[in-house]
Amino acid sequence: MESPVQDVTTDEAADLLRDPYPLFARRREATGGVFRGSVMDWSKTPDSMRPEHLYAAVSFDAVNRVFRDGKVFNSQIYDSTIGLFIGPTILAMEGKKHWEHRNLVSAAFKSRSLLRWEPEVVRPVVNGLIDEIITAGEADLVRDFTLEFPTRVISKLLGLPDDDLPWFRKRAVELISYHVKYKRAFEASTALKDYFLQQIEQRRSAPTEDIIGDLVAAEIDGERLSDEAIFSFLRLLLPAGLETTYRSSGNLLYLLLTHPDQFAAVQADRDLIAPAIEEGLRYETPLTTVQRFASEETELEGVTLPAGSVIDVCIGSANRDEKRWDRSEAFDIFRKRMPHISFAAGEHTCMGLHLARMETRVAVECLLDRLVNLELVTDDDPHIWGQPFRSPTAIPVTFDAVT
Repeated sequence: MESPVQDVTTDEAADLLRDPYPLFARRREATGGVFRGSVMDWSKTPDSMRPEHLYAAVSFDAVNRVFRDGKVFNSQIYDSTIGLFIGPTILAMEGKKHWEHRNLVSAAFKSRSLLRWEPEVVRPVVNGLIDEIITAGEADLVRDFTLEFPTRVISKLLGLPDDDLPWFRKRAVELISYHVKYKRAFEASTALKDYFLQQIEQRRSAPTEDIIGDLVAAEIDGERLSDEAIFSFLRLLLPAGLETTYRSSGNLLYLLLTHPDQFAAVQADRDLIAPAIEEGLRYETPLTTVQRFASEETELEGVTLPAGSVIDVCIGSANRDEKRWDRSEAFDIFRKRMPHISFAAGEHTCMGLHLARMETRVAVECLLDRLVNLELVTDDDPHIWGQPFRSPTAIPVTFDAVT
């Protein structure tokens, strides 16, 4: 007999945006890792748009299995969601086609590029933003810092002219917000396609040492990327490279500021920045849930999933699985290191994970180098918010400049 559906209740939905983790914990305890139902609020979605077979994976082992078994649990579901706005990308590809495209675009993220990008691009961008706020003695680190630096970094890595930054930022935000205003997102997608096609043509006539130039020149076994593959991948970089980085860096800064003892330890010992980044990613995952599609009937943690099932892959719950971490609901940068799953796993592991970690590390280092007495202003109850995307509503701070 099939188990009853365990959907988000009205009471749970009210708390889901502020703090979804108690719900995740209840589902782990009640189900063992997989259940029929969802960790998302479907109350405002028409029944006709709800999948017939909907399940959720909430334990670390279940989420890890789904990510690593791309044959059974594929990501083609993205063709009917974000793929409508950014076009066909490696995000929704599987098997041989996925690996061929991944090998080609990975040329843009080679290790020697990261070594060059840190001193030439990322650190100057971050310090430039600090220059803009340092004399004020106060700032909202979301509005003035975490929202800004990934956009400026990506635009420079792509080799876009400085004068184009306001236009590029506006189109990027419109595309990222496809779930809020889809018509506007379609228009932004078309505008970005035309813009990137111009950039591609410029690099064919005059090669450059930037991501677009690397993608245009990428070749494996005589194969090059098509224009469509290039501009679709560049549009994918916007939600992948901007949204998650600004959210994860904001989450980390908020968590450190609300745990003063741990923040003081990081200030005193910069070697703690790396474990703090990993603990921040585990404790407050910027994207709590993604989805996969079951290509065939299969069993997951003892639960039979029919072919065609849609699975909520709850990264946020997996990262707080008490079977994997002691005191899993506590933020603790000193805990024994166990790999989290915020960057997914298997063939769809995030390609930009090293860049994201480097950007966040540099952001924290520069803030600590140049600001002292950094304190959170709590008058308006700033907090981390959202589901499935999570980040602080604001990080109002006061500080003194290092003299």
